[in-house]
Amino acid sequence: MKFPSKMLSAALALAALLLGGCGFQLRGSATLPFDTLFVQAAPTSQFATQFRRAVTSGSSTRVVSVQKDAAATLVLITELREKNILSLSGTGRVREYQLRYRVAYRLVDQKGAEVAPASEIVLNRDFSFNDNETLSKESEEALLFRDMQADAIQQLLRRLQATRLPTA
Repeated sequence: MKFPSKMLSAALALAALLLGGCGFQLRGSATLPFDTLFVQAAPTSQFATQFRRAVTSGSSTRVVSVQKDAAATLVLITELREKNILSLSGTGRVREYQLRYRVAYRLVDQKGAEVAPASEIVLNRDFSFNDNETLSKESEEALLFRDMQADAIQQLLRRLQATRLPTA
């Protein structure tokens, strides 16, 4: 049975309308509940540097360099990279590792009152290891840590979006 081209066109147009009406939209920019933010972290923290970039490029919040000019202060308490043995071969050689990335933080307002208590973001990745491919596995490990760092930044942004500063 052949469908006339007009019916086929109408069916395709209806399908496109139904898919367009499902509510899908791109994430867009982050709407943080404060106009200015100060990030307190170790000077060498790569996480803090990437987080500042994400806030600056993905939201209307300005990252300031002086704490007293900020409506809120994000205190990065710790940033840890851990590597644990997950499994061994029959000869006692490492077969798999588990990588863990931890970021602990808290958020305080301009007066120093705690808005978000100390919280932690923990991410895990497992990867296989082979002694014959040491260089490539080191590159893979570094890539996995960078990926976890980017995921932690996005999680932190979403958590900050959900916080509410106390009203004066």
